[in-house]
Amino acid sequence: MKKLIVVLAILIFAGVAGAGPDELGRPLKIVLARQSTVPAVDVMKNLSDKCPNVTLTTNPKNSNYMLYAGGWSGEYRFMVIAKGGDTLYATKTVMLSNAVKDVCHFLNTRP
Repeated sequence: MKKLIVVLAILIFAGVAGAGPDELGRPLKIVLARQSTVPAVDVMKNLSDKCPNVTLTTNPKNSNYMLYAGGWSGEYRFMVIAKGGDTLYATKTVMLSNAVKDVCHFLNTRP
């Protein structure tokens, strides 16, 4: 029984130690650009799966970034925009989940 507890503790510790910045990122809020053609529900579904520290807000004043989410099935184009309008990052992917994963990785590796 003691060996089982020790093994479980090691596995849990290894899981936490192996978690990358995507799993442990700081809380961020993004607002979806009005021109976005990808539904907010679809973006949020993928964000909650890939990037639980990032939430969508409808208030631009409370957001850290703006996200333009455009395209359609087979060709998604996402762009992260800083306050002030500077484009910081863009990605083009076939799958929506990959576009969100790319944006999540960018946001969580940014200082």
